[in-house]
Amino acid sequence: MEKFEQMFRRFAKDESGQGLVEYVLIIALVAVGLILALTAFRNQIGRTFDNVNTQLNSAPSTPYSPGS
Repeated sequence: MEKFEQMFRRFAKDESGQGLVEYVLIIALVAVGLILALTAFRNQIGRTFDNVNTQLNSAPSTPYSPGS
């Protein structure tokens, strides 16, 4: 039982994985923020892509030549 207590004390004092956990929490928070932002602005983003698609489809098919 004493060996288990010593092992538990060493484990409790070990902070080597603390930085990794903090980075994972930051990444998770950023991911949640991005998901919320994309969900809130999905209609505006969709309209922007539709507008770009319309502009590209109505562009002239012949390349621009400055000498013409």
